[in-house]
Amino acid sequence: MKKKPVTGMRDILPDEMEIRNYAIRLIRETYGSFGFLPLETPCVEHIENLSSKQGGENEKLIFKILKRGEKLKLDLAQEELDLVDSGLRYDLTVPLSRYYANNAAKLPAPFKALQMGNVWRADRPQRGRFRQFMQCDIDTLGDASCLAEIELILATTTLLGKLEFSNFTIRINDRKILKAMAEYSGFPKESFDTVFIILDKMDKIGAEGVAEELKKEGFAEEAVKKYMDLFDQVTSDVEGVKRCGQILEGVAEKDSIENLVYIMESVEAVKTADFIIQFDPTLVRGMSYYTGPIFEVSMDEYGGSVGGGGRYDEMIGKFTGQDICACGFSIGFERIVMLLMERGFKVPASGKKIAYLVEKNMPAARLKEILKGANELRGQGAQVNLAIMKKNKKFQKEQLTQEGYEEIVEFYRETLQKKEED
Repeated sequence: MKKKPVTGMRDILPDEMEIRNYAIRLIRETYGSFGFLPLETPCVEHIENLSSKQGGENEKLIFKILKRGEKLKLDLAQEELDLVDSGLRYDLTVPLSRYYANNAAKLPAPFKALQMGNVWRADRPQRGRFRQFMQCDIDTLGDASCLAEIELILATTTLLGKLEFSNFTIRINDRKILKAMAEYSGFPKESFDTVFIILDKMDKIGAEGVAEELKKEGFAEEAVKKYMDLFDQVTSDVEGVKRCGQILEGVAEKDSIENLVYIMESVEAVKTADFIIQFDPTLVRGMSYYTGPIFEVSMDEYGGSVGGGGRYDEMIGKFTGQDICACGFSIGFERIVMLLMERGFKVPASGKKIAYLVEKNMPAARLKEILKGANELRGQGAQVNLAIMKKNKKFQKEQLTQEGYEEIVEFYRETLQKKEED
């Protein structure tokens, strides 16, 4: 028997669980205050849904589930689909799209959804990345206006502010602007995906590295130079978006420029957390289903993105046959919790923590009195932990103090001794 978890999975200890539970409570409370409604979907999805070419690179990382019982015919199988009919979800967006398509008649319009749950990817584990991890998504379905993006950004940044994060950056772009820049530079439309995959490496290999890779891919040097020059001509503020619109006039859709300006100015005017919102024309977001504005949360203390999202107006139509406008934002829950743990974050006390140490073999009548007293304190909002008194009482009390217990009360068979720890 092996005592360690499967590679990429992990056991979570009580000190981390306390922070995770606190964060989950705060997420539900904060997102709920913006009108997002909780829902839940199964962790297992039809393999056809997971392999619909909507999940980008994630579709290569699916944990697939074999058919069961009589349906599993190993000796007759000729291809993978003869063996597999479902898989573990790799994100919450595909399940949400199926959920909405199945339940739209029972849901408000627009529908503001809050979904939290584990997802699975057969990825290479590294810092802040596991094969099983929690995702926390908010999505607005059925709203084509910029209000959807504005509220998603405000709700997410408000939450991060409540978790004591500051000086982070919201990077924002639009897939339509991204495509317009490639078209303006002279790249063939059928090559856009290749161009964007290379551009997405900008943070790792820099502008020179991107230019070199584009040339190695066989693109014309003139197109590469025109493309790279674009990034030097725009700034990261609202004026940079407007400048981008001037350069791309006649190529970029006017609405995409105006909407991005509107979103950035609105968020900046009413934000409650300490962050900046920046236009980043190199932002790609790997998912192929994005159709409009896209955004990411970047934190220096993590060294990269801790969340992201965007507009995906065509995904739900894969299920319904009719496109439904949709926009979502997902925070990297595991990364957020990891940063809180590294900071030594302490969950704010919701009530006094008291430990009762009870002598072994306490008479039943006396124990009932102690239990009754503990219940009364719990009714007043205190957290009371009962434990049998150990021989090494000093060490036991030291442990309880480290766990945040403010008061330790000792109960004996005949007399009561009370001692408050400093």
